[in-house]
Amino acid sequence: MKQHEAVLLAMKQNGGYATLGQLYQTAPKIPGSAWGTKTPFASIRRIVQTHDEFFKIRPGLWGLAAKKEKVMNLFGDQNDKEKLREYSHYFFQGLIVEIGNYKGFKTFVPNQDKNKPFAQKKLGDVSSLPNMYDFTYKNVVSRARTIDVAWLNSRKYPDSFFEVEHSTNIYNSLIKFTELQDFRANFYIVADKRRKLEFEDKIEQSAFVSIKGRVKFWDYDFISNFHSRISELAALERASL
Repeated sequence: MKQHEAVLLAMKQNGGYATLGQLYQTAPKIPGSAWGTKTPFASIRRIVQTHDEFFKIRPGLWGLAAKKEKVMNLFGDQNDKEKLREYSHYFFQGLIVEIGNYKGFKTFVPNQDKNKPFAQKKLGDVSSLPNMYDFTYKNVVSRARTIDVAWLNSRKYPDSFFEVEHSTNIYNSLIKFTELQDFRANFYIVADKRRKLEFEDKIEQSAFVSIKGRVKFWDYDFISNFHSRISELAALERASL
């Protein structure tokens, strides 16, 4: 099997789209494919960039040209239906979970999200914690359980909280963060880069003065690229063993 055929099949198995990181994990494992190296990342990048069978959705995220309309609709770029917007939300939620897993954290998503789709899996399949650690008072833990993604350290305390804002109100997420400000945790709003000005406007409100310097804005392109880079590093580490 040729290398570009392996990438094509890996992307089909992923639902017609994939981050570079997902392709790094799956394409070299396609039965019958030959790469001649334990680190075929440059080859995979070249294939998606130069073959007409693939198209770029956003930095670090690629799709099958034969399924372009369907894939673009899934990510809300051409269709404004609520179901499709939610799909994009869950996809980036899953990428954040996988990044946390690569970084060695325990990862948690709310119980109501565990059966939501992430590529050809469910969010509960990629997050490592079935239940949130009881790291403090019950009312505070209950609030933490509602946040889209939590990374927790080896001492069972929160390291980072992420709210993915595909279409919902950034203000409400910032309120959640204020209720967790007494912990030495990082806070992130993840959204389309077009919402950065909205985030900057909200974080300037007096209600958020106590967390203003602790909340960062990460756009979808950053998440896709981060996922690709950390997947590559993880594969390099495995290859060196």
